Amino acid sequence: MTAPTVIHVATAAPYDVVVGHDVLDRLRDLLPAGVQRVAIISPESLEGLLDPFAERLEGLDVIVLQVPDGEEAKNWEVAAACWESLGEEGFTRSDAIVTLGGGATTDLGGFVAATWLRGVAVIHVPTTVLAMVDAAVGGKTGINTPAGKNLVGSFHEPAGVLCDLALLDTLPREEIVAGLGEVVKCGFIADARILELVETTEPSELTPDSPVLRELVERAIQVKADVVADDLKETGGRDGHPGREVLNYGHTLAHAIEKATDYRIRHGEAVAIGCVFVAELASRAGALSADVVERHRSAFGRVGLPTSWQEASFEDLLATMRVDKKARGNQLRFVVIEDIGRPVVLAGPSEDDLRASYDAIGATR
Repeated sequence: MTAPTVIHVATAAPYDVVVGHDVLDRLRDLLPAGVQRVAIISPESLEGLLDPFAERLEGLDVIVLQVPDGEEAKNWEVAAACWESLGEEGFTRSDAIVTLGGGATTDLGGFVAATWLRGVAVIHVPTTVLAMVDAAVGGKTGINTPAGKNLVGSFHEPAGVLCDLALLDTLPREEIVAGLGEVVKCGFIADARILELVETTEPSELTPDSPVLRELVERAIQVKADVVADDLKETGGRDGHPGREVLNYGHTLAHAIEKATDYRIRHGEAVAIGCVFVAELASRAGALSADVVERHRSAFGRVGLPTSWQEASFEDLLATMRVDKKARGNQLRFVVIEDIGRPVVLAGPSEDDLRASYDAIGATR
């Protein structure tokens, strides 16, 4: 069996991301020295995994905090219930939290870890492609509010991340496809090889045991690791680079779509639509060629992701986008690309261009 890949995230509090098949036995290696008690935060749908997973922590005092599935877990009531349980168990700063689940679980669990006693160690064990390449890496944690997604949160880097591709074996096909939304995004902002792999591999071959899927996951993680090492807290990059904001390529509209659908659409699906939208927007601003706009449609569409959508009014989506984290005052800001791997910030696009770009993703092709 191929040896695990270790991707080092060289931030101020550096950590490793371990990627491979059947690597759960490495969990203890990622725990900080001296940890005696571990709280596992995991969704109810993964109850069947808990016993074999907890066996890797034999000898430690393990408690399990089950939370709702998906975005239903990302609210202050669930976070407060976790805090209450940690308090009842006398959880201290020398203890650790382990998340086992998808991106919503790592977001919530990371936020609980960041806020309990102002910060305890957290290890993420993502169980979806999306969580492996996005939510588990980078130290962003958060919960949702009625105003929008991830508007309350904290930066709290994990002590380690364990990406066991064998956990994807029982994942529904549509969840694997949705995770590829963040992967293809990384191809457009930083790594053209990702696009080449997607464009030359039969989509049906992108299975959990596929070496190509593993390479795509590793490349996407490396893109994120490089970005956050340079700009962890999204304060801005160097030499005109958008810094960590680049990881939000396509996300301004994506988050608005998620809110409009009450999070019924998968995050990766919304990101694919959002990326096509900002490609259209960049084209109207004179920054991007029509060929690269079309490549967005073909690359996302090839793996089975949606590239058109118009199920909410432009006015409603615009109102949500105005409270996006990248906005400054009343000015909207979007990460766009001038070409593959050349991201820039487009500030204050005209409402006419925004509307026309939204109309373009609703057009039948």
